Amino acid sequence: QVQLEESGGGLVQPGGSLRLSCAASGRTLRGNTMAWFRQAPGKEREFVAAIGWSFGRTEYADSIKGRFTISRDNAKNTVYLQMNRLQPEDTGVYYCAAGPVVLTSASGAYYDWGQGTQVTVSS
Repeated sequence: QVQLEESGGGLVQPGGSLRLSCAASGRTLRGNTMAWFRQAPGKEREFVAAIGWSFGRTEYADSIKGRFTISRDNAKNTVYLQMNRLQPEDTGVYYCAAGPVVLTSASGAYYDWGQGTQVTVSS
C-alpha cells in the first residue's frame, strides 16, 4: 500500500491559479495510473484528471479541459495538478488516488487515496 499526501490547496480568487501536489511514500508509483478527484459540498466525488505511468497519456473531465494540467515526476514519486482560471464551481476537496495500469476515470478502479486538500475559489 502506498501513502498519498496532498498539499497546495487554499483560498484563491476567481481567475487565479493553484498547484496541487501529491507525494507518495511507502512504495514507488511505478506502473500506477494516478488521478485527481474532487468533492464539492453536498455532491458526489467526481473525476478531474488522470495520467498514466508511461508515455504521458492523460485524461481530463470536460469541465476542466484547457484550464487544468496533470503531470507526474516519477523520480520524485509525485503527481501535480496545475489549476488555472479557477472558478467558484471548482471549490471542493481534491483527492489524489493511485490506480491500475489502465488509464481510467472510474473512481472504483483506484485503490489508494490521500486525505484530500481543500480548494476554495471565492472573492
